[in-house]
Amino acid sequence: MDAKQEKSKQRYILVVEDEEDIVKLLSFHLEKEGYRVESRGNGREALELIQDKLPDLIVLDIMLPEMDGLEVCRRLRGNQKTASIPILILSARNEEFDKVLGLELGADDYMVKPFSVRELVARVRAMLRRLEQQGQPARENEAEEVLTLSGITLYPEQHRVTVNDEAKTLTHKEFLLLHLLMANAGKVLTREILLDKVWNYEVEVDTRTVDVHIRYLRQKIEPDPANPIYIETVRGVGYKFKVDRGTYHLSTFLVVPLLNLLSYLSISILVDKWYVPLSTCGG
Repeated sequence: MDAKQEKSKQRYILVVEDEEDIVKLLSFHLEKEGYRVESRGNGREALELIQDKLPDLIVLDIMLPEMDGLEVCRRLRGNQKTASIPILILSARNEEFDKVLGLELGADDYMVKPFSVRELVARVRAMLRRLEQQGQPARENEAEEVLTLSGITLYPEQHRVTVNDEAKTLTHKEFLLLHLLMANAGKVLTREILLDKVWNYEVEVDTRTVDVHIRYLRQKIEPDPANPIYIETVRGVGYKFKVDRGTYHLSTFLVVPLLNLLSYLSISILVDKWYVPLSTCGG
Protein backbone atom coordinates (compact mmCIF):
# COMPACT_ATOMS: atom_id res chain seq x y z
CA MET A 1 0.00 0.00 0.00
CA ASP A 2 1.49 3.37 -1.04
CA ALA A 3 1.72 6.53 1.09
CA LYS A 4 -1.45 8.00 -0.42
CA GLN A 5 -3.48 4.95 0.51
CA GLU A 6 -1.92 4.77 3.97
CA LYS A 7 -2.97 8.38 4.62
CA SER A 8 -6.46 8.03 3.15
CA LYS A 9 -7.09 4.80 5.10
CA GLN A 10 -7.64 7.00 8.14
CA ARG A 11 -10.66 8.55 6.45
CA TYR A 12 -14.06 6.98 7.08
CA ILE A 13 -16.77 7.23 4.41
CA LEU A 14 -20.41 6.34 4.93
CA VAL A 15 -22.39 5.29 1.84
CA VAL A 16 -26.16 5.66 2.32
CA GLU A 17 -27.70 3.77 -0.60
CA ASP A 18 -30.40 1.12 -0.91
CA GLU A 19 -29.25 -0.37 -4.22
CA GLU A 20 -26.91 -3.20 -3.31
CA ASP A 21 -25.06 -3.20 -6.65
CA ILE A 22 -24.18 0.49 -6.27
CA VAL A 23 -23.08 -0.06 -2.68
CA LYS A 24 -20.74 -2.85 -3.77
CA LEU A 25 -19.39 -0.77 -6.67
CA LEU A 26 -18.70 2.28 -4.50
CA SER A 27 -17.26 0.25 -1.65
CA PHE A 28 -14.87 -1.57 -3.98
CA HIS A 29 -13.45 1.57 -5.58
CA LEU A 30 -13.32 3.67 -2.41
CA GLU A 31 -11.63 0.87 -0.46
CA LYS A 32 -9.22 0.48 -3.37
CA GLU A 33 -8.24 4.11 -2.71
CA GLY A 34 -7.55 3.15 0.89
CA TYR A 35 -10.68 4.60 2.54
CA ARG A 36 -12.62 2.79 5.23
CA VAL A 37 -16.18 2.36 3.98
CA GLU A 38 -19.42 1.48 5.73
CA SER A 39 -22.95 1.49 4.31
CA ARG A 40 -26.57 1.76 5.36
CA GLY A 41 -29.67 1.12 3.24
CA ASN A 42 -32.10 3.65 4.72
CA GLY A 43 -32.09 7.12 6.19
CA ARG A 44 -33.03 6.30 9.77
CA GLU A 45 -30.33 3.67 10.17
CA ALA A 46 -27.80 6.07 8.71
CA LEU A 47 -28.68 8.81 11.22
CA GLU A 48 -28.45 6.35 14.11
CA LEU A 49 -25.01 5.22 12.97
CA ILE A 50 -23.78 8.78 12.44
CA GLN A 51 -24.70 9.75 16.01
CA ASP A 52 -22.44 6.98 17.31
CA LYS A 53 -19.66 7.23 14.75
CA LEU A 54 -19.02 10.42 12.78
CA PRO A 55 -17.89 9.82 9.18
CA ASP A 56 -15.43 12.09 7.40
CA LEU A 57 -17.70 12.16 4.33
CA ILE A 58 -21.15 10.89 3.36
CA VAL A 59 -22.27 9.67 -0.06
CA LEU A 60 -26.04 10.04 0.17
CA ASP A 61 -28.77 8.76 -2.14
CA ILE A 62 -32.04 10.71 -2.28
CA MET A 63 -34.52 7.89 -2.88
CA LEU A 64 -34.25 5.96 0.38
CA PRO A 65 -36.80 3.91 2.34
CA GLU A 66 -38.21 5.21 5.65
CA MET A 67 -36.49 8.62 5.35
CA ASP A 68 -35.30 10.16 2.09
CA GLY A 69 -31.86 11.62 1.56
CA LEU A 70 -33.01 15.24 1.53
CA GLU A 71 -34.48 14.88 5.01
CA VAL A 72 -31.30 13.16 6.19
CA CYS A 73 -29.28 16.05 4.78
CA ARG A 74 -31.53 18.61 6.45
CA ARG A 75 -31.20 16.93 9.85
CA LEU A 76 -27.43 16.61 9.57
CA ARG A 77 -27.06 20.30 8.75
CA GLY A 78 -29.38 21.25 11.60
CA ASN A 79 -27.21 19.46 14.16
CA GLN A 80 -24.07 21.28 15.26
CA LYS A 81 -22.28 17.96 15.76
CA THR A 82 -22.78 16.93 12.12
CA ALA A 83 -23.23 20.28 10.35
CA SER A 84 -19.76 20.38 8.79
CA ILE A 85 -19.57 16.79 7.46
CA PRO A 86 -19.11 16.93 3.65
CA ILE A 87 -22.11 15.43 1.82
CA LEU A 88 -22.13 14.23 -1.78
CA ILE A 89 -25.67 13.54 -2.99
CA LEU A 90 -26.09 10.72 -5.50
CA SER A 91 -29.44 10.62 -7.24
CA ALA A 92 -31.36 9.54 -10.33
CA ARG A 93 -33.14 12.91 -10.29
CA ASN A 94 -31.67 15.10 -12.99
CA GLU A 95 -33.96 18.13 -12.79
CA GLU A 96 -32.40 21.47 -11.87
CA PHE A 97 -34.99 21.90 -9.10
CA ASP A 98 -33.75 18.74 -7.37
CA LYS A 99 -30.13 19.83 -7.61
CA VAL A 100 -30.94 23.29 -6.26
CA LEU A 101 -32.97 21.81 -3.42
CA GLY A 102 -30.18 19.44 -2.46
CA LEU A 103 -27.62 22.24 -2.45
CA GLU A 104 -29.99 24.52 -0.56
CA LEU A 105 -30.35 21.92 2.19
CA GLY A 106 -26.58 21.90 2.59
CA ALA A 107 -25.15 19.24 0.27
CA ASP A 108 -21.63 20.03 -0.91
CA ASP A 109 -22.03 18.32 -4.26
CA TYR A 110 -24.63 16.55 -6.40
CA MET A 111 -24.04 13.75 -8.91
CA VAL A 112 -26.65 12.18 -11.16
CA LYS A 113 -27.03 8.46 -11.85
CA PRO A 114 -25.68 6.85 -13.94
CA PHE A 115 -22.35 8.27 -12.87
CA SER A 116 -18.68 7.85 -13.59
CA VAL A 117 -17.01 6.00 -10.73
CA ARG A 118 -13.68 7.64 -11.53
CA GLU A 119 -15.28 11.07 -11.33
CA LEU A 120 -17.02 10.26 -8.06
CA VAL A 121 -13.76 9.01 -6.51
CA ALA A 122 -11.99 12.16 -7.76
CA ARG A 123 -14.63 14.36 -6.14
CA VAL A 124 -14.46 12.41 -2.88
CA ARG A 125 -10.68 12.72 -2.90
CA ALA A 126 -10.89 16.47 -3.49
CA MET A 127 -13.48 17.00 -0.75
CA LEU A 128 -11.39 15.08 1.76
CA ARG A 129 -8.25 16.91 0.72
CA ARG A 130 -10.05 20.17 1.42
CA LEU A 131 -11.01 18.76 4.83
CA GLU A 132 -7.35 17.99 5.56
CA GLN A 133 -6.29 21.49 4.51
CA GLN A 134 -8.87 23.05 6.81
CA GLY A 135 -7.60 20.89 9.65
CA GLN A 136 -4.04 22.23 9.34
CA PRO A 137 -2.95 24.81 11.91
CA ALA A 138 -3.24 28.33 10.58
CA ARG A 139 -0.05 30.17 9.74
CA GLU A 140 0.59 33.17 11.97
CA ASN A 141 -1.47 36.24 11.10
CA GLU A 142 -3.02 34.49 8.10
CA ALA A 143 -6.40 33.05 7.17
CA GLU A 144 -7.72 32.25 10.64
CA GLU A 145 -7.95 35.83 11.88
CA VAL A 146 -11.42 37.27 12.41
CA LEU A 147 -12.69 39.27 9.41
CA THR A 148 -14.98 42.28 9.84
CA LEU A 149 -16.30 44.18 6.83
CA SER A 150 -19.41 46.30 6.31
CA GLY A 151 -21.13 44.96 9.41
CA ILE A 152 -20.33 41.30 8.70
CA THR A 153 -18.00 39.51 11.11
CA LEU A 154 -16.62 36.07 10.23
CA TYR A 155 -14.92 33.85 12.83
CA PRO A 156 -13.02 31.12 10.92
CA GLU A 157 -12.03 28.96 13.87
CA GLN A 158 -15.56 28.99 15.29
CA HIS A 159 -17.22 28.63 11.88
CA ARG A 160 -19.50 31.51 12.89
CA VAL A 161 -20.86 34.56 11.08
CA THR A 162 -22.77 37.59 12.34
CA VAL A 163 -24.42 40.34 10.31
CA ASN A 164 -24.85 43.52 12.34
CA ASP A 165 -24.39 41.38 15.48
CA GLU A 166 -27.11 38.92 14.41
CA ALA A 167 -25.90 35.30 14.12
CA LYS A 168 -26.41 33.63 10.74
CA THR A 169 -26.43 29.89 10.08
CA LEU A 170 -24.48 29.02 6.93
CA THR A 171 -23.78 25.67 5.31
CA HIS A 172 -20.17 24.54 5.04
CA LYS A 173 -19.74 25.69 1.43
CA GLU A 174 -21.56 28.99 2.01
CA PHE A 175 -19.16 29.73 4.86
CA LEU A 176 -16.13 28.93 2.71
CA LEU A 177 -17.43 31.13 -0.12
CA LEU A 178 -18.06 34.08 2.18
CA HIS A 179 -14.65 33.64 3.82
CA LEU A 180 -12.89 33.66 0.44
CA LEU A 181 -14.83 36.67 -0.83
CA MET A 182 -14.25 38.69 2.35
CA ALA A 183 -10.56 37.81 2.42
CA ASN A 184 -10.34 39.23 -1.12
CA ALA A 185 -12.73 42.15 -0.64
CA GLY A 186 -12.88 44.47 -3.63
CA LYS A 187 -11.35 41.88 -5.97
CA VAL A 188 -13.35 40.06 -8.63
CA LEU A 189 -13.12 36.27 -8.23
CA THR A 190 -14.14 34.22 -11.25
CA ARG A 191 -16.44 31.23 -10.92
CA GLU A 192 -13.52 29.00 -11.87
CA ILE A 193 -11.39 30.40 -9.05
CA LEU A 194 -14.23 29.92 -6.56
CA LEU A 195 -14.73 26.32 -7.73
CA ASP A 196 -11.02 25.62 -7.41
CA LYS A 197 -10.59 27.23 -3.99
CA VAL A 198 -13.84 26.12 -2.35
CA TRP A 199 -14.56 22.79 -4.07
CA ASN A 200 -10.96 22.02 -5.06
CA TYR A 201 -12.09 19.68 -7.82
CA GLU A 202 -9.81 17.66 -10.05
CA VAL A 203 -12.60 17.27 -12.62
CA GLU A 204 -14.68 19.77 -14.57
CA VAL A 205 -17.73 20.96 -12.63
CA ASP A 206 -20.68 23.05 -13.76
CA THR A 207 -20.13 26.67 -12.69
CA ARG A 208 -23.86 26.91 -11.87
CA THR A 209 -22.91 25.21 -8.62
CA VAL A 210 -21.29 28.49 -7.57
CA ASP A 211 -24.31 30.54 -8.65
CA VAL A 212 -26.68 28.36 -6.60
CA HIS A 213 -24.58 28.71 -3.46
CA ILE A 214 -24.17 32.46 -3.92
CA ARG A 215 -27.95 32.79 -4.33
CA TYR A 216 -28.66 31.08 -1.03
CA LEU A 217 -25.80 32.83 0.72
CA ARG A 218 -27.35 36.16 -0.28
CA GLN A 219 -30.70 35.09 1.10
CA LYS A 220 -29.06 34.61 4.48
CA ILE A 221 -26.87 37.72 4.73
CA GLU A 222 -28.36 40.37 2.43
CA PRO A 223 -31.14 42.71 3.66
CA ASP A 224 -32.63 42.48 0.16
CA PRO A 225 -31.22 39.51 -1.82
CA ALA A 226 -32.60 40.96 -5.08
CA ASN A 227 -30.49 44.08 -4.54
CA PRO A 228 -27.34 42.83 -2.81
CA ILE A 229 -25.13 45.28 -0.96
CA TYR A 230 -22.40 42.82 0.04
CA ILE A 231 -21.82 40.33 -2.79
CA GLU A 232 -21.79 41.90 -6.22
CA THR A 233 -22.22 39.96 -9.47
CA VAL A 234 -19.72 40.92 -12.15
CA ARG A 235 -21.57 39.73 -15.24
CA GLY A 236 -19.76 37.21 -17.35
CA VAL A 237 -16.91 37.00 -14.84
CA GLY A 238 -17.80 36.12 -11.26
CA TYR A 239 -18.38 37.79 -7.90
CA LYS A 240 -16.76 40.20 -5.47
CA PHE A 241 -17.36 41.38 -1.92
CA LYS A 242 -18.06 45.10 -2.15
CA VAL A 243 -15.89 47.33 0.01
CA ASP A 244 -17.97 49.74 2.08
CA ARG A 245 -16.64 53.08 0.88
CA GLY A 246 -18.72 54.75 3.56
CA THR A 247 -16.29 53.41 6.10
CA TYR A 248 -13.48 55.34 4.52
CA HIS A 249 -15.60 58.48 4.23
CA LEU A 250 -16.45 58.22 7.90
CA SER A 251 -12.78 57.91 8.77
CA THR A 252 -12.03 60.99 6.73
CA PHE A 253 -14.78 62.99 8.40
CA LEU A 254 -13.61 62.01 11.88
CA VAL A 255 -9.83 61.74 11.65
CA VAL A 256 -9.02 64.75 9.47
CA PRO A 257 -10.91 67.29 11.65
CA LEU A 258 -9.30 65.74 14.72
CA LEU A 259 -5.83 66.19 13.23
CA ASN A 260 -6.69 69.76 12.31
CA LEU A 261 -7.83 70.44 15.86
CA LEU A 262 -4.63 68.98 17.34
CA SER A 263 -2.58 71.06 14.93
CA TYR A 264 -4.49 74.21 15.93
CA LEU A 265 -4.00 73.48 19.64
CA SER A 266 -0.28 72.91 19.14
CA ILE A 267 0.10 76.22 17.33
CA SER A 268 -1.90 78.00 20.03
CA ILE A 269 0.34 76.61 22.74
CA LEU A 270 3.46 77.75 20.91
CA VAL A 271 2.03 81.19 20.36
CA ASP A 272 1.08 81.51 24.03
CA LYS A 273 4.58 80.44 25.07
CA TRP A 274 6.67 82.59 22.75
CA TYR A 275 4.48 85.57 21.92
CA VAL A 276 5.68 88.77 23.63
CA PRO A 277 3.31 91.78 23.65
CA LEU A 278 4.70 94.81 21.87
CA SER A 279 4.19 96.96 25.00
CA THR A 280 6.88 95.02 26.88
CA CYS A 281 9.48 95.61 24.19
CA GLY A 282 9.81 99.34 24.92
CA GLY A 283 8.19 100.33 21.67
